[in-house]
Amino acid sequence: MAPSLDSWAKQSIHKGTPVVVKMENLNWSMVELESTSDDDIFAAAGDGAAPNRMRNKNAKQLTWVLLLRAHRAAGCLASMAAAALGLASAVRRRVASGRTDNDVSEASRGGGGVRESPNLKARFYTCIKVFLWLSIVLLGFEVAAYFKGWHYGSHNIELQHLLATSFSVKGVFDRLYSKWVWIRVEYLAPPLQFLANACIVLFLIQSLDRLILCLGCFWIRFRNIRPVLKEDASVDVESGEKGYFPMVLVQLPMCNEKEVYQQSIAAVCNLEWPKSKLLIQVLDDSDDPTAQSLIKEEVNKWQQEGARILYRHRVIREGYKAGNLKSAMNCSYVKEYEFVTIFDADFQPAPDFLKRTVPHFKDNEELGLVQARWSFVNKDENLLTRLQNINLAFHFEVEQQVNGVFLNFFGFNGTAGVWRIKALEDSGGWLERTTVEDMDIAVRAHLHGWKFIFLNDVEAQCELPESYEAYRKQQHRWHSGPMQLFRLCLPAIIKSKISIWKKFNLIFLFFLLRKLILPFYSFTLFCIILPMTMFVPEAELPAWVVCYIPATMSFLNILPAPKSFPFIVPYLLFENTMSVTKFHAMISGLFQLGSAYEWVVTKKSGRSSEGDLLSLVEKETKHKRGNSAPDLEALKEEISKQEQKASRKKKHNRIYTKELALAFLLLTASARSLLSAQGIHFYFLLFQGISFLLVGLDLIGEQVE
Repeated sequence: MAPSLDSWAKQSIHKGTPVVVKMENLNWSMVELESTSDDDIFAAAGDGAAPNRMRNKNAKQLTWVLLLRAHRAAGCLASMAAAALGLASAVRRRVASGRTDNDVSEASRGGGGVRESPNLKARFYTCIKVFLWLSIVLLGFEVAAYFKGWHYGSHNIELQHLLATSFSVKGVFDRLYSKWVWIRVEYLAPPLQFLANACIVLFLIQSLDRLILCLGCFWIRFRNIRPVLKEDASVDVESGEKGYFPMVLVQLPMCNEKEVYQQSIAAVCNLEWPKSKLLIQVLDDSDDPTAQSLIKEEVNKWQQEGARILYRHRVIREGYKAGNLKSAMNCSYVKEYEFVTIFDADFQPAPDFLKRTVPHFKDNEELGLVQARWSFVNKDENLLTRLQNINLAFHFEVEQQVNGVFLNFFGFNGTAGVWRIKALEDSGGWLERTTVEDMDIAVRAHLHGWKFIFLNDVEAQCELPESYEAYRKQQHRWHSGPMQLFRLCLPAIIKSKISIWKKFNLIFLFFLLRKLILPFYSFTLFCIILPMTMFVPEAELPAWVVCYIPATMSFLNILPAPKSFPFIVPYLLFENTMSVTKFHAMISGLFQLGSAYEWVVTKKSGRSSEGDLLSLVEKETKHKRGNSAPDLEALKEEISKQEQKASRKKKHNRIYTKELALAFLLLTASARSLLSAQGIHFYFLLFQGISFLLVGLDLIGEQVE
């Protein structure tokens, strides 16, 4: 029995090896363990019995040290158990209150859309389920073989041993396993290894492309390359300011976006530009009568304040956003304007936006588009928005900036850009043939010889989707549309008069490598081939493919957003998790499946930063002559009340079946990798499976209203 605390304390008065014990919340922890003193050593040398006393005392102290550490370990285990039970309880509640991704009501579609055929949607999910059930059966098979001692260091030795054993001495299970090993060696491993090698080659090509883009971005920064505005000595008669002030049309397309219409209309009405040379069109495609009346009332309010703003509502709502813009461009008064600026409903451009973008067109007749980058008011709202910010920061600062500087071409982002109206008309105008009308018009303008400029230092604030449901729908549209466009534009690209290098860039780099190959190998290599190599170990993926190159590419992706470095591991896992949605969207667009034409307006929350409120109040005071300045605190209080009201809305979670099936597939493969002691493969499969599980249970981002 261990000594009591009092007796041990009395013995500690003598010189020896004292242990300092700290009492905190009934958890004992050892702070310091001193070494034996010199006096103890000399005393031990002069007294023969001293070594025995020291051993007894040290044994008692060691007992207490072990007891303290055992108590601490027990506390940690108890905490982990409580956390696991809490997580299980949360998962159970979310599963009970959640809806599957098949239960999508028309009300949640915002702008409507083409409903995907249930048969088409089920095919992809069925393929994943087949792989899942196959992996579960094989895992049980391999576990039984493992306990029979049939696993050797080399697969060839295992095969030779099984084939050398006489069939007469084999049992039924032995014969089945021998047959399975023979089948996987002769028939399964070669094609699986070939597919793995092909994906590795694609992976390396895409990684090289990303590395070249990063080097180009570094060169731009090193040489401080940026578009330079030309000085203009002319003076505008109305404003009295020096500069270039052509006629500009501002278009604000929106659809059932009651959360953001006020701040976006206020932002464009506060643009610094001569009033006689600026016209704002609010293009409302809402089918909600309440949203229509609210937006129309807001437009009337700004008209009374003196802004040149018009409200347009289509009776026949065809073609989604492209149809809305096309209808607006057919107005007779549009002929008076030279440039058109487009902002989505959640965008809040700075007052000097036009002054920093439009002057680039002066004396540059070949310039068709000036694109500004986006910034996000809610990038730190949750983990999902932080991960999106990493992706979009790389897209703007690296992809678009490099392509703009070296090629004068990139995909139009659909908003926060200024077009020369002549370039739009010369390229055929807006077409409703795809769900990426912005990329469509950019490609056609490039084929007609128009040049683009990207301004990395001019920003327009907007929102990121805060729920996984909204982000998933957005990514589906962004990855299915380019494949539709590729099918339609390929003959025109081949027949166009642009240079061979520009054709190569459009076909191979812009479409195939970045829009088709990237989602293909991400899903196939890391979500299908890697788990299957655990059950067919004769086909192998090197550790550098699983770990080192993906980590390096994630590091490069995160460079434009250095504050996001703590999220590099979640970013890597989440990108692989999103590959299932992107792959499905890519296949839908390439083969013209039902979901390729699905259009869902991205859900907005209507968030504004405090700086936006201050600038808005300052601007509103200029238009309210004779009235007292608005109370900022009252405005903040009103927004707080709206947020509390929104938080009381009933929310639910969706259960994403494809992600859950892949989660169990990866976790099953990670269990199989334990039998082969594959360290890196095990950890990758384990954490990737957990990532799919969290996304499948909708545990990332905000809940859906």
